[in-house]
Amino acid sequence: MTRVSTGDMAQAYFLRRQSNDLKVTLNRLAQEMGSGQKVDLGAATSGDFRTLAGIDHRLTNIGAYHTATTEAGLFAETLQRALATTQTLAADVAPSLLQTGSGGSATQIRTVAADARQRLFSAVGALNVRVADRYALSGDATDKKPLSDAQDILDGLMIAISGQVTVTGVTGAVDTWFNAASGGGGFLDTVYGGSATPIAPFQIGDGEKASVTLTATDPALRDTLKGLALAALVAEGALPNDQNAQSGLLRLAGQGLIAANSNLAETRGNLGSVEAHISDVETRNMAEKTALQLSRNGIIAADPYETANDLQATKTQLETMYTLTARLSRLSLADFLR
Repeated sequence: MTRVSTGDMAQAYFLRRQSNDLKVTLNRLAQEMGSGQKVDLGAATSGDFRTLAGIDHRLTNIGAYHTATTEAGLFAETLQRALATTQTLAADVAPSLLQTGSGGSATQIRTVAADARQRLFSAVGALNVRVADRYALSGDATDKKPLSDAQDILDGLMIAISGQVTVTGVTGAVDTWFNAASGGGGFLDTVYGGSATPIAPFQIGDGEKASVTLTATDPALRDTLKGLALAALVAEGALPNDQNAQSGLLRLAGQGLIAANSNLAETRGNLGSVEAHISDVETRNMAEKTALQLSRNGIIAADPYETANDLQATKTQLETMYTLTARLSRLSLADFLR
């Protein structure tokens, strides 16, 4: 029987090729062990990348929605704090206005009026809130401050009530100034610097939007500012030398703030509903993200135990190959003939 033997060159080539294959396998397994993911995605997906591509595309969309929900949530939360501050400023002074307006002394009238004036300035500052360098209450004109300075409000009102010598005349002029339509020379023309168009809704999910349409022209906010401003006019010198008339202004200001407080609470409740909607959509998005990531890992994740076993087996094979190569390289003619 004829015996076929392998030549030295062929044997060396075979050993070298086997060694290189083992090195490639070892490097691949080491990479998979470190990353936890399969290197050969083609083999992992059996050559069909559609499912994996679809998952990755959806994860990208959810990432964009997460950014939008974070922005929308911050926007609504910051605005809610501004409204809470404004409501507290007005609600805390209303009882003092009512009490002083029902027979307070001249000193009390001056003190409470000055307090209301300071609260007006604080309320305007709170409503000029910014979120990520955007004014929250300016509609879609987010680069413009919604309200000019509180002193501008008082200066405009002092002009509006000039010539009025009764409580009815002053309050009527104040109402007209705050409620005047655009072009009427009132609040909208001289104080409000934003847009009549609300800010665009936040796209927070598939078919899900969060709309924050509130601006500084909201009736509840205007009524709150009006109540504070009416009391502050006393500190500005409205109806001078008529203590009873000034008491009447303070009393009406307190009543107006109590009524405005109820409306402002409703406005805050509506904003709270938007916040809840944002939170619900974010929760759903994160749940979907988790499910998609699990599915993706099921496709591309490398089993750590299987990888570790394969890595050890390949390492042993490579060491065996090196040992065999070393022994073959030390063969001599005497060893061959022996």
